[in-house]
Amino acid sequence: MSVMSEMLGANRFTPEDVPRFEAKLFFEGARRRRYYEQFVVLLALATVIATMGILGDSTATVIGAMIVAPLMTPIMATAAALVTGRMSRAGRSLLLVAVGVMGVIGVSWILGTLYSGVISFDGNAQILGRISPRVIDLIAALASGAAGAFCMAREDISDSLPGVAISISLVPPLCVVGISLQAGQWEAASGAFLLFITNFLSILLAGGGVLALLGLNRAAMVTVTGTARRNAFLFIIISVLLVMIPLWLTGTRISEDARAEGMTKVVATRWLAGTSYEVRSVNANLDKVVVLVTGSGTLPAFSNLESELRATLQRPVIVVLDVVPAEKLISR
Repeated sequence: MSVMSEMLGANRFTPEDVPRFEAKLFFEGARRRRYYEQFVVLLALATVIATMGILGDSTATVIGAMIVAPLMTPIMATAAALVTGRMSRAGRSLLLVAVGVMGVIGVSWILGTLYSGVISFDGNAQILGRISPRVIDLIAALASGAAGAFCMAREDISDSLPGVAISISLVPPLCVVGISLQAGQWEAASGAFLLFITNFLSILLAGGGVLALLGLNRAAMVTVTGTARRNAFLFIIISVLLVMIPLWLTGTRISEDARAEGMTKVVATRWLAGTSYEVRSVNANLDKVVVLVTGSGTLPAFSNLESELRATLQRPVIVVLDVVPAEKLISR
């Protein structure tokens, strides 16, 4: 505890730090118009970059969009305003976040409409990685939100902010929402939006917590009256707890599917023993198992595979067997 106290004490805000820190987050007076213009331009460019990266399944391109995207600034500004009890500032920053969110979804929806290729919601890694968030994503987002607040609070480590921007994904999930809505993939859209909400709440909660621990409110010399600040953070905490429910359910489902795929591969390999066939891939979900095999010759009785899989998985499942003859595989 003494080490932690010393660390917090060495990095606490002083009254001299507050103007510099607030200048990073709050753009008022003559600076407001220029900031809004820059925010719109950067967010639009980040949306185009991220959407193209997602459609092209390019990790490097999506990472580039994360660095360009300015959405983290107004979210962190909301957290800072809540810590200091300046609700009008928090409201303006939150409104900017909401406008930005709708703008990103709208632009990505348009780009998805104009895209002439086929959007794969089963094979695109950039989409698949953002439509099934889990509790581990929440933990990572909380750590990233705390890191972001600490980097913004300390001028000497602000160079680490691009790394924080990469670690906590904001614009790419919203682009997946727009692309999914355009394609009529409502489940994918809701999953990607859940990931954004998870990251958004994590920045508010962890970022606000770090700023409070570093004494931002005391250094700003703002007297907080009433219960607005307490109620705001209470609402954020409750929201995080509620978000954990679908995250936990998704994580449980993914773990169960992975377990079922492993067991299915073992059963299918045993079923093919003594033949020239081999298992190429297995895909399993709650009520369906798809097994892809390659080879030549006569297959064992399919009913044996079905019965053994149902007995092993201990639930009724639809078994689909896809067979690719070895000669076709070679010709490709």
